[in-house]
Amino acid sequence: MPAKIEWGLKGVIVPLITPFKDDLSVDFEGLATLVDYYIEEVGCDGLVPCGTTGESATLSHKEHAEVIKAVVEHTRKRVPVIASAGSNSTREAIELTEIAAELGADATLQVGPYYNRPTQEGLFNHFAAIAAVAPELPLLVYNIPGRTGRNIEPKTLIRLWEKVPNVVGLKDCSCDLHQMMEVYRHTDPETFKIYSGEDIMTLSILCHGGAGAIAAVAHVVGREVKAMCEAVWSSDLDKARDIHYRIMDVVDALFIEPNPIPVKQAVAWLGLPAGPLRPPLERLTPASREVLRAAMVAGGWLPA
Repeated sequence: MPAKIEWGLKGVIVPLITPFKDDLSVDFEGLATLVDYYIEEVGCDGLVPCGTTGESATLSHKEHAEVIKAVVEHTRKRVPVIASAGSNSTREAIELTEIAAELGADATLQVGPYYNRPTQEGLFNHFAAIAAVAPELPLLVYNIPGRTGRNIEPKTLIRLWEKVPNVVGLKDCSCDLHQMMEVYRHTDPETFKIYSGEDIMTLSILCHGGAGAIAAVAHVVGREVKAMCEAVWSSDLDKARDIHYRIMDVVDALFIEPNPIPVKQAVAWLGLPAGPLRPPLERLTPASREVLRAAMVAGGWLPA
């Protein structure tokens, strides 16, 4: 197996929302505020700009680069920045990865190609080609078949780890614990980190050797998710379970409508910059707002 590049990141990684102004332009001052808040107040272990939660689908290429640049510069190496640079076009993902590398990102997150539904061989070649353009830059594969329409199968993930030195991790949103276990048992946790990307599954993935979570819900319960990670790693499973069940209702509520609709509303209620959503996403419906607010109040994240 080729010598792997080092990637030791464990903990809670926040896939940042992209705050917008009323005219739907990017709120870069607000973005800087969020970076400081999640590093200094929440204690996150890493940041992901321009992911699904960051409304990447409606960012132009210019905005995508500008957001990565702003997050890298304002983070000032306090935590690693994993730039989301994926696409369903291999050429476009390569271009975004080259930009992320030039801007000083510490790694990239590469979503499985969506809509065009490639074969497993096509998936392997897609990620291998992206990895080759920045061989010193760690690459994390992002498997979210519910959005992409194609599962990245364990054999493909294991092959990528075996054959591509800078493929160092996985954000798993497959909701398939058996699949995740297959990947874990055939890779080395020292050189391949598995992060939960399905927030209700985080405790289960941690208990099976996960390195943490790239957690949309960390916008609201980041401290709790971090404490849950640390409880598992210190073998205090009773404490980890208590945290899991304590945050379960708000985690469910944060996905009552498609991400990041509820998350942006929750961030705004916390008094942080969020702003509107870009179409075709719409603001949270009144009924869903009641559910989310009730869950946040019950858990103590909002005053009654």
